[in-house]
Amino acid sequence: MRIPANFINIRSIMTKILITGGAGFIASNFIRYILEKYDDYSVINIDKLTYAGNLYNLRDVERDPRYKFIRGNICNKKAIEGIFKREMPELVVNFAAATNVDQSIIEPEVFTETNVLGVHILLEAARKFGIKKFLQISTDEVYGSADEHKFKETDNISPNNPYSSSKAGADLLARSYYNTFGLPVVVTRSSNNFGSFQFPEKLIPFFITNLLENKKVTLYGDGSNIRDWIYVLDNCIGIDIVLHKGNVGEAYNIGGGNEKSNLEVTKLILQETGKDESFIEYVKDRPGHDFRYALDTTKTRKLGWEPKHDFEEAIIQTVSWYRNNGSWWKRIKSKKQFKNYKKQLKGILK
Repeated sequence: MRIPANFINIRSIMTKILITGGAGFIASNFIRYILEKYDDYSVINIDKLTYAGNLYNLRDVERDPRYKFIRGNICNKKAIEGIFKREMPELVVNFAAATNVDQSIIEPEVFTETNVLGVHILLEAARKFGIKKFLQISTDEVYGSADEHKFKETDNISPNNPYSSSKAGADLLARSYYNTFGLPVVVTRSSNNFGSFQFPEKLIPFFITNLLENKKVTLYGDGSNIRDWIYVLDNCIGIDIVLHKGNVGEAYNIGGGNEKSNLEVTKLILQETGKDESFIEYVKDRPGHDFRYALDTTKTRKLGWEPKHDFEEAIIQTVSWYRNNGSWWKRIKSKKQFKNYKKQLKGILK
């Protein structure tokens, strides 16, 4: 493809933001949000394109001269340093991660490699090339299971499975690079996201797509486990605000304030897809299953952020998106790797 004559000049006067894992669910929504909000930002998207990475998520921006995709692995030190040297980004937002709790029980070493070693390599590159701000995307799961309280950023982290432990390790690495080397790092810890383009291994898209296929959905235990849900666009806004206004060396919680049991969420999806409770299949609870996640978001709200989307309305919009984009998720669910993962999952629940 021929590059426009003014392409280099346009990019050279823009703020360059490097986003890792950009073909994933939250990151692709964030890239779209950034390009829509900031005319003077350009985005470099690095993604390994593992099973959950999908460039189709960004088809609407792939021809934008402010957007560039590079296929790469954050665990490849030489490649990452080469990208930093060549592109010279000012800001880095690291979404790249292995994120599925069930999969972390099956293949924990993958999570340690990507979520800890990969972050270490990114932090080193950011330090070497003088990044102005490095935002590490984390999760509420690093705190462990909440009792009656909501977790604050100052609470101890106490992860209970290989996934959340690897993310906690990344948080601590990021903190150490601020305290030891002065690297301007911030961390966001969000609650459970949902919305369009979410890979259909997660509860909400998996249940929606199964029901649209007239298949049953499986609930762990009695479905009483509680999660705080946030619509993905609300999280994107929060990440943007923390990136630009958050104090370096600190963490910020981003939660939707929508504490729902898995059974409550399932019943709402059943209602929106026109199915009854006979489509629920209760299965053995998974190992290390945290009962409740809940976040105190006071600190982030003081930066001027608050969630905008009503939970039930956002669920309706999400169901509608999956209903109208069947070709996207059917292609994913038909792949051999997705089917093999589901077979492995059944094995650990026996």
